[in-house]
Amino acid sequence: MQSREQSRELLTSYVSSDSLRHHCEMVAVAMEGYATRLNKPAEVTDRWWTAGLLHDIDWEAYPEEHPRRAVDKILPNHGYDQEIIDAVEAHAPERTNRQPDAEIERYLFACDELSGFMVAVSLMRPNGFSDMKVKSVTKKLKDKKFAANVPRESIKTGAELISLPLNEHIRNMIDIFKAKGA
Repeated sequence: MQSREQSRELLTSYVSSDSLRHHCEMVAVAMEGYATRLNKPAEVTDRWWTAGLLHDIDWEAYPEEHPRRAVDKILPNHGYDQEIIDAVEAHAPERTNRQPDAEIERYLFACDELSGFMVAVSLMRPNGFSDMKVKSVTKKLKDKKFAANVPRESIKTGAELISLPLNEHIRNMIDIFKAKGA
């Protein structure tokens, strides 16, 4: 398996946008945090982190092909295993017709849109994640104008896919991001 450094180098070779790189890092942190909470072994935790980091690797260069370019060419050509490739494919079922089924796939789907949304919330707060409350996030979710490009239904579906009430999923993500100093 590729090292974290190799995966970051691959990401930066395809993604120049600081905000998209940051999003990918945040999803990687969320995936790693959940793998740790689920007591996954280190190798599995690394795979979850990698899937989170690389899930949008083709978004900037090939937006019309996302995530097909990643799963058909980029990741296989760089030796990533099928579990990571499948997770990246399943994180965008509306584009691939592959529903998130395996555990890593469900968690990647659940962490993707919510991570982006929560980063947007953190930017509106003087202390970012450090004193963020679930209520702050749920209040912003109700405001359709705030981060309007984030599909609220996907956030709700993500929590359902990992069998958590949305409030608990948000709480977990806040805790994970705070623990990593995000």
